[in-house]
Amino acid sequence: MIAFIDDHREAHGVEPICKVLPIAPSTYHDHVAKRIDPSRLSARAKRDEALKDEVRRVFEANFRVYGVRKIWRQLQREGFDVAPLVIIKFFRSPVIENEKQRAIMTRRTSGRRLIRHAGGRVPAYSDEAGHRRGTR
Repeated sequence: MIAFIDDHREAHGVEPICKVLPIAPSTYHDHVAKRIDPSRLSARAKRDEALKDEVRRVFEANFRVYGVRKIWRQLQREGFDVAPLVIIKFFRSPVIENEKQRAIMTRRTSGRRLIRHAGGRVPAYSDEAGHRRGTR
């Protein structure tokens, strides 16, 4: 939505576009301010920016075949305190573009156990992954 508003703000203005879209003008202006001044980002966002480069470095250094678990273990060996779910978030975003993505770890919605999903798409719900508890 932010990109759409950026593209059309000259012709229509921010407030009229925000009236039509489900976004407040203050939210748009906050995103723009954070883009201009990265010091306004939250501590988590700043840490994610720093970790993106490290995750990408480990992924590229290992011929783009390392998965979430191996990247996580390598970063642990190098002294980074990072959770596997953070690396999963990077795999789902365009930070890591893995053409040969054989398996991605994802969290089950009905439990806390991590499951592996083969294929190019990460299931949004555990029912899509084929892992159900009992019958309906």
